[in-house]
Amino acid sequence: MTLAVRVRRALGTHWYAWTMVAPVVLVIGVIIGYPLVRGLFLSLTDANEANVERNIGVNHLPATYKFTGLDNYKAVLGDGVFWDRLGWTVVWTVGCVSLTFLIGLALANMLNRTLRGRTVYRLALILPWAIPAFISVFTWRMLYNEKNGILNKLLAGGGIDAAPWLNDPTWAKLSVIAVNVWLGVPFMLVALLGGLQSIPGELYEAAEMDGAGPWQRFRNITVPGLRAVSSTVILLSTIWTFNMFPVIFLLTRGGPGDATEILVTYAYRLSFIDSPRNFSESAAWGVLILLLLSVVAVVYRRALRKQGEVW
Repeated sequence: MTLAVRVRRALGTHWYAWTMVAPVVLVIGVIIGYPLVRGLFLSLTDANEANVERNIGVNHLPATYKFTGLDNYKAVLGDGVFWDRLGWTVVWTVGCVSLTFLIGLALANMLNRTLRGRTVYRLALILPWAIPAFISVFTWRMLYNEKNGILNKLLAGGGIDAAPWLNDPTWAKLSVIAVNVWLGVPFMLVALLGGLQSIPGELYEAAEMDGAGPWQRFRNITVPGLRAVSSTVILLSTIWTFNMFPVIFLLTRGGPGDATEILVTYAYRLSFIDSPRNFSESAAWGVLILLLLSVVAVVYRRALRKQGEVW
């Protein structure tokens, strides 16, 4: 059976489903597909703000950039800046995802039990997720203010010197991780709580009757029961954190110096902040980020398949 026959048969059999999906595919193609192709094209040129097509008053200047092949990728991969940013991005991602998952798992286990005010606690813990990210980040920036921030006033009240939350490289890294964990815990909590509630209670009752302690029940029932949910949320959280532009840019703008600059904020800097703006190199950074995340997703999927997980 040829490919054309298979496609025709699939369209004929599932025409209603394809009709329903078509608008979504079209919108995604316009919103994501075009910028992706455009970025890939620019990464193979020497485009910058001096040679792209632009209008100055009533004068129209045509594009004069040239095709340069893989020169941008060679320049980026041969520059220590990329590897420095990549190293911190990996540390940032692993740290945030690990803490978010552990805290979310602990809170989900607590809220899965019968206790008074459980609904209130759930709403309170989900609140950071309901607030727009930029508002949360600006609020934390005020809290971190070295002179007038609430955190340093609390430290001063206890006789402790003020901490340079955003003005010292080490403190700044810890600060941005803390904010991102605070923003990410609600999602992890909701996902893991749903996974916990899908585990049959009879399993815990049977294990308890057999003399299994809390740790044994957690290790032999809870962890296997959450494996499918955990694998999905960890991958999603990794992708989101790797590309978490708002927290870094709005809180520290990559500073102090370039201590908290991750790959996506540096790509943004090349294209919109530094002068002259280098669109081609910024696009190359973007393509490399996409490739890195694709490799991570493929490796993670294969690892899950080896463990018997279907994903």
